[in-house]
Amino acid sequence: MAYSYSSSLITTFLLLSLLHLSSFHNFLAAKHSHHTSSSALHHHHHRLSPFPAPNPRLHQAYIALQAWKRVIYSDPKNFTTNWVGPSVCHYTGVYCAPLPNATTTTTTVAGIDLNLGDIAGFLPNELGLLSDLALLHLNSNRFCGLIPQTLSNMSLLFELDLSNNRFVGPFPNVVLSLPSLRYLDIRYNDFEGSLPPSLFTKSFDAIFLNNNRFTSLIPSNFGKSSASVLVFANNNFDSCLPPSIANLADTLEELVLINTNLSGCLPQEVGFLYKLKLLDVSSNKVEGPIPYSIAGLAHLEQLNLAHNRFSGIVPEGVCLLPNLVNFTFSYNFFCEEEGVCRNLTSEGIAYNDSRNCLPEKPLQRRKKECDAAAEHPVDCYGYHCGGGGASVPLYSPPSHG
Repeated sequence: MAYSYSSSLITTFLLLSLLHLSSFHNFLAAKHSHHTSSSALHHHHHRLSPFPAPNPRLHQAYIALQAWKRVIYSDPKNFTTNWVGPSVCHYTGVYCAPLPNATTTTTTVAGIDLNLGDIAGFLPNELGLLSDLALLHLNSNRFCGLIPQTLSNMSLLFELDLSNNRFVGPFPNVVLSLPSLRYLDIRYNDFEGSLPPSLFTKSFDAIFLNNNRFTSLIPSNFGKSSASVLVFANNNFDSCLPPSIANLADTLEELVLINTNLSGCLPQEVGFLYKLKLLDVSSNKVEGPIPYSIAGLAHLEQLNLAHNRFSGIVPEGVCLLPNLVNFTFSYNFFCEEEGVCRNLTSEGIAYNDSRNCLPEKPLQRRKKECDAAAEHPVDCYGYHCGGGGASVPLYSPPSHG
C-alpha cells in the first residue's frame, strides 16, 4: 500500500530516527493489531548511545516528564521507575533523535511509547512542553480523564495512539489542530457525544474510533475524508451511509461499521470504492438487497453483512470477486443464492449463510419470519439517505391485488 506523506521533513524524521517505534509501520502490515512489541522497542532504546548532554529542549522535556510522573498512581511494570534526573533520553519508553532541519545538531525527545504498561494516572498540561514529539503511543494502560488542550503544541506529532484506556469527555478536538497528524487511534475509551464534521476534512491516513460512546449521526461530509482505514465499530451513530461515500474511492481500503446502529439501504455508491479490501457492516439494521455494484470491487477480500435485515438474492457477481476470501451474510432474510453462491466452499471462500430464508439450506429462519419479511419488501430505489446521514422509512406498503 502506498502512502503519500505531506512533509518530507516529517518523513525523514520518522524513517531515519524512529523506524523501530512506529505503529504506523505495524499498521501497514496489520491494521487491526491492538499491540506493539515492547521488547523490540526496549531493545532499540538501549542501543541509543551515547546519551546527549541536556539542552533547552531536553530541559523542557524533563519538566514535562517529571510533572507526568507525579500524576502516575500505579505503574506495576515499573516503566517510570528510572524517570529520575535530567537525562531524559535514559528514561524507559522515551526516545530521542536529532531535531530535523535544525541549524546545529540538537537532540530532542521525538517519541514516547508506554504501550502495554498498565499504568494508571492522567495526562498533565505540561505534556504540551514536548513540542517535538512525532509519536505518542499510550495504548493498553489505565490513563483517565480529559485529553489536555496543550497537546496542540505538538506540531510534529504524526501518530497518536490513546487506545484501550479510560479517557472520557467529548471527542478530543485538540487532535484536529495538529498539522502533521496522520494516524489517530482513540478506540476502547469512553469518549461520547457527536463527531465534529471537521474530522473528515483532515489529512488522516487512518482513524480508529471504535468502542467508545459516540452517538452522533454520520456527518454529511463523511466522504471528504482522505483516510485509507475508517473503523467506527461499536458506537451509536443511528445513521444511514450517505452517497457521499463515493468520494472516498481514491483512498479507502477498509471500512468497519460493526454495531453502529446503521440503518437504511447500502448505497450503490459503495461499489465505487474500487480500492476497498474490507467492508464490515454487521450487527446493524441495514435493509434491502445487496447493491449489484459491489460485484465491481475487485480488491475486496472480506465482506461481512451478518445480523442485518438484508433481503432478496445473493448475487453471483459478488461471490465471483477474484480476491474474496470470506463472505458472511448470516442472520438476514435472503431468499436465494445465485450460482456459485450456493457453495462457496468449492471456491475456497469461507462463508456463513445460516439464519436466512434459503429454502434448501439448513439452519434457516422459521417460515413465519420469512413470510412476514416477504410481505414488506424494501424499495431502495426510492430511498434517499438524508443530510447528515439521517434515514427515512423504507418499507413499501403491502400490495393488494
